[in-house]
Amino acid sequence: MAIPDRNIGDFRPVIRQLDEGAINRIAAGEVVERPASAVKELVENAIDAGSTRISIDYADGGKTLIRVTDDGCGIAPPDLELALARHATSKIDGSDLLNIHTFGFRGEALASLAAVGRLTLTSRAPGHEAAMLKVAGGRMDPVKPAALRAGTVVELRDLFFATPARLKFLRSDRAETQAVTDAVKRLAMAEPGVSFTLRDVTGGGEGRITFRADAEQGDLFDALRARLGRILGADFVENALPVDATRDGLRLMGYAALPTYSRGAAVAQYLFVNGRPVRDKMLGGALRAAYMDFLSRDRHPAAALFFDCDPNLVDVNVHPAKTEVRFRDPGVARGLIISALRHALAEAGHRASSTLAGATLGAMRPEPAAAPGRVYQMDRPSRGARVAAYQGQAPEGFAELSEGYSARVFDVPSQEQTDALPLGTARGQVHENYIIAQTATGMVIVDQHAAHERLVYEKLKQQMARNGVASQALLIPEIVELSEGDCARLLSVADELAGFGLGIEPFGGGAIAVRETPAILGDVDARAMILDILDELADQGQSANLQARIEAILSRVACHGSIRSGRRMRAEEMNALLREMEATPHSGQCNHGRPTYVELKLSDIERLFGRT
Repeated sequence: MAIPDRNIGDFRPVIRQLDEGAINRIAAGEVVERPASAVKELVENAIDAGSTRISIDYADGGKTLIRVTDDGCGIAPPDLELALARHATSKIDGSDLLNIHTFGFRGEALASLAAVGRLTLTSRAPGHEAAMLKVAGGRMDPVKPAALRAGTVVELRDLFFATPARLKFLRSDRAETQAVTDAVKRLAMAEPGVSFTLRDVTGGGEGRITFRADAEQGDLFDALRARLGRILGADFVENALPVDATRDGLRLMGYAALPTYSRGAAVAQYLFVNGRPVRDKMLGGALRAAYMDFLSRDRHPAAALFFDCDPNLVDVNVHPAKTEVRFRDPGVARGLIISALRHALAEAGHRASSTLAGATLGAMRPEPAAAPGRVYQMDRPSRGARVAAYQGQAPEGFAELSEGYSARVFDVPSQEQTDALPLGTARGQVHENYIIAQTATGMVIVDQHAAHERLVYEKLKQQMARNGVASQALLIPEIVELSEGDCARLLSVADELAGFGLGIEPFGGGAIAVRETPAILGDVDARAMILDILDELADQGQSANLQARIEAILSRVACHGSIRSGRRMRAEEMNALLREMEATPHSGQCNHGRPTYVELKLSDIERLFGRT
């Protein structure tokens, strides 16, 4: 491609003032990216209006119709035209752009939607008659009387008809519908006291309800738990841990799932700041770091976390879409997420996901019936009758059980002792790898190697925390040349790195000298490690690279030092392992995020055998 020489000729760009229509269409490109963006802006306006019931109708994924109806405060007829003007808002007076307590504040949404679609605004405020205003592609009709009991109805048809090029970038109706649903669900999580109804009216008529969430009652945690259960499912609520922590004016609350209830992608992570759904890279990285010690790289945690703070501590005026925020002190926010989640996971003790039992039972297949027909199951006999039956059968039918077999447990604790133990008492070992324990309500199957691996790993981490990380001095310090900015950034965390056995000091200019490395890592490429740490500091403002490497070594040591598969265990060894699991945090999953045990309820086992 030929590039003209701008120094030759009379080339001079002409400065022009864009007309109002072009300005509005450009602004709309920042605010309204797709139908889901329009739904988000309109629903946020409805919430800001104090609505308790919000109904959203859409057709063809929102491309041809979006209608949002609310019971909020409404707009008086004289203010309808002003409401559709750019940068006109009732949320702020413009004197303070940090002290923002509402979703909207920029005054761009309605004007942007009216510039690229056919918008009809109908509203009725208390003490006023209802009125309607229509705008198509930026051309406004006069205000007319309308029929409406209360609240506001915003109807947007033919989105992007005024900018046809944008239509080519929209995805299929199904994909756009999914995006609309996701946007409504996120706002429903943020407002558990508001009722939401989402209806697909493609093809006309009443349509069908695709999502509904009625207003929840109770205190904040109870209402939030009920709303999350309705949106994310009962499994998430059953396997989620409550989180509530405060630091330096920031409060973090919500629910975070157990590590064994993880996902294959980061699709179940919901973050909110002062009720506003956000997609923040720093907060997402902190969430990942909190689970770093419990999940493998291909698994992702599930959580719904809400930051609450003084609006002056966070800037929401970062992007027109308002999905990004900037904390005044991002380190405090990141540290709060990590410490609060790790504390909640430690409080969970040996808990593992309840969905494991369902997956286990689902993997079991009963033998096919010998002949068709109805099978009648006898009533379950009493405990005394079972004991008498077993005694009667033992001499003939089960004489072979008098011989030794894989870790048979002869010393059986009393029923009272079993009932008091969360993981029950060992009844035997199968395939020299799985411990079978009886609990008060069922049975537990324990992977002896995975469980002991976690126990050893936790002990090694505790020892490291008490005694520190031993370092090895380099005979010849390694000099790493860096830019002055990178050198200053690295030296600012020198004390933290020293706690993990990495000793660095300035060497003049932009160079640093690596004098000590963690002994547990053996021979390391100091330069590569320094560059990795710098990349993480630049990306997240904090580095866990060195800690992750050390903990990976401890994990391998724990793996090689734990009970191996194939080893027969005595009854006292199995019960000792169960008791240590009950007393050790995070023992419900191994170092790689896999479960260490599965609990099956007696009722589920009986259902498997058709005894219900």
